[in-house]
Amino acid sequence: MILVDADVLGRRRTGDETYVRELLRELPRVAEDLRIAAIARDPSLVPEGVEAVVLRARSQELRMAVRVPTLLRRLRPGLAHFVHSLPLHCPVPAVLTVQDLSWERDPSVFGRWDLATFKVFVRSSVKRARHVFAISERTKRDLVELYGTPPEKITVTPLAPDPEFKPAREHDSFLLFVSAIEPRKQPLAAIDAANAVGRRLVAVGPIKDAELAAELSRRGADVRGYVAKDELVRLYQSAACLVFPSRYEGFGLPVVEAMACGTPVVAAPEPALQEVAGDAAVFAEDLAEGVRSALAERERLSAAGLERAKAFSWRETARITAGVYRRILGT
Repeated sequence: MILVDADVLGRRRTGDETYVRELLRELPRVAEDLRIAAIARDPSLVPEGVEAVVLRARSQELRMAVRVPTLLRRLRPGLAHFVHSLPLHCPVPAVLTVQDLSWERDPSVFGRWDLATFKVFVRSSVKRARHVFAISERTKRDLVELYGTPPEKITVTPLAPDPEFKPAREHDSFLLFVSAIEPRKQPLAAIDAANAVGRRLVAVGPIKDAELAAELSRRGADVRGYVAKDELVRLYQSAACLVFPSRYEGFGLPVVEAMACGTPVVAAPEPALQEVAGDAAVFAEDLAEGVRSALAERERLSAAGLERAKAFSWRETARITAGVYRRILGT
């Protein structure tokens, strides 16, 4: 049995939840020889073809310190797969997915407790894991440079757009910001750019910093918080362009989702975003100028983005992941 920790399902954790959900959705299709199970709070959220193992806990600390190790000792899977960190004690072989090392590259936006927790537990987990999945070459480089992880211990498995993200015929004049509302994502840079070009900004994503969200609204943004996927798809399809000023990313899933919808992307010149979008996006320090360029070249950028998005596939990510599972299991 391969046991995947899917505790993020249903918790509105944006990229983390998308990664786990789509990986579990595709694994049964590419790994019929493997028995896949998932630890979840709600079994109805576990995709078809994957066994649900229900586990609830009052706190994440209790869950990872006691409940998960107890479950692993009881079930004895051949391999366990976690995101971000392993349990304090992991009695079975385990692999780990690392989305990014933002707390190492930009610690200023983390609280003292969160910073200490990430620095200690993620580093330890990377060291203890049998193998590590990185969601981009950028994250792989960070693991090698910052944690001294051997390159051969890391496999890159990129994120991808869901098939529901596809073009529509009509688009509106508003600009779109899709990300958690927190300092590292720089949403104020997005609203300032929108105001500079005289466009409305719609901001979508979980509100992690209430004061920042309030300031975003005060400057004129339409702050909608977390939205369901069908609404998110419609917003991507309707937007004049996506504005993504994040100063650090492990991948930048909204960029590839926007491209899959044929929506131009304006982003900060951040390595992971450049890796993902290539020449199919506008990268600019001056976001307002970037937006003007994107709107002037909308047709070209739309076509280039659609083509670029084809390079990313959850099926391929699952296939690569299953290959690592088999190698570790010796099958």
